[in-house]
Amino acid sequence: MKLTPSPFAPARFPDLPVVKGVRAATGSRGFYAARGLTRDDVFLFAFDEGTHCAGVYTVSRTASADVLWCREALEAGGGTARALIANSGNSNAFTGPKGVLKNEATLKALTETLGVDKATCFLAATGVIGEPLPDPNYVGAFVPDLAGKLSEPDWEAAARAFMTTDTFPKGAGFGIEIDGTEVNFAGIAKGSGMIAPNMATMLSYVFTDAAIAPDLLQDLLEDIVDETFNSITVDGDTSTSDTLMVFATGASGMVPITSADDPRFDAFATALHTLCLDLAHLIVKDGEGASKFVTVTVKGAVSRLSAKIMACEIANSPLIKTAMAAGDANWGRVVMAVGKSLEPIQMDELSIWFDDVLVAKNGARAPDYSEAAAGAVFAQPEFTICVDAGVGDQSHTVWTCDLTHGYVDINGAYRT
Repeated sequence: MKLTPSPFAPARFPDLPVVKGVRAATGSRGFYAARGLTRDDVFLFAFDEGTHCAGVYTVSRTASADVLWCREALEAGGGTARALIANSGNSNAFTGPKGVLKNEATLKALTETLGVDKATCFLAATGVIGEPLPDPNYVGAFVPDLAGKLSEPDWEAAARAFMTTDTFPKGAGFGIEIDGTEVNFAGIAKGSGMIAPNMATMLSYVFTDAAIAPDLLQDLLEDIVDETFNSITVDGDTSTSDTLMVFATGASGMVPITSADDPRFDAFATALHTLCLDLAHLIVKDGEGASKFVTVTVKGAVSRLSAKIMACEIANSPLIKTAMAAGDANWGRVVMAVGKSLEPIQMDELSIWFDDVLVAKNGARAPDYSEAAAGAVFAQPEFTICVDAGVGDQSHTVWTCDLTHGYVDINGAYRT
């Protein structure tokens, strides 16, 4: 399956900083050999002793064996991490006892090769659902080879290794100063279709050499995910494998942050939020077949949750998404989506904007409505839809893309 690069693909992968306490390696285990492709399809990360971690995972009732293990390990290990391994090409989801055996074999290889505790090892897989591997040790047998190549991370190589229908590798990162200590952040993500995280197929990992207590990091990540990865959608489908994890090695030498009252906490939280949002946006910009990147904001709602529900109804509507693709500024479809959400609104106060063009006001078409002006907004590669529900002061923003024939082509040929 030949994929057309996203129009939002960056000219080059960004230069990400060195994160102390992290080593990585990539390699090809042959997950794509049957399709005639030779490419890296596995990565291994190893972390220095003392690394803390946090994670959020899909709430799907058909979560993969890897997700189930990660939840267990996060609790059993108390938020400590020494290794992460992920493969593309097979999601190890809905594989029954064989999926568990695959994990056990991989964990055995990690503990024996790296000399680390089982509960500090995290697993991930992405790709086709429901296909057991030919050998439970298929990934585990590759661990010694990867471990022998561990070195300073090649972020782009790692980002490419877990791509599936992605058309470009996704990475973001930067350095900041926290109380006189230089701290670096780097993150990679994959996802293009099956994107409506509820914690798209989405996997994302953030690495930092900052020092922070694991319980504090977990609480922070759960807050951040609602405004970032849980506020993006490509097609409204939640994956069996959605995972977002943060690994904080503490190798920068800073004194650990142990309380949200610590004056350094806000700087760390802002940096993590910024990085997560950057990665989340990249996933939407690589949405399968996408040609538009659209911000949807609902304000004037009774609660943030109500605003989010309405925004998601707009962002996930096939009628609205196809109108986006065609450049058809059909604001009546936005009215439809708000109404079907069943959330509280004051219809006589409802207003809609496309960028700064007012198309509906106080429950009716705007008096000075201009089809040409509205159409010009929808013709742009990036624009905003804003709705005022007229019943409160709460708001929420989600990000989405359009729905083109490219999406049908990609998903119709996904397994062939």
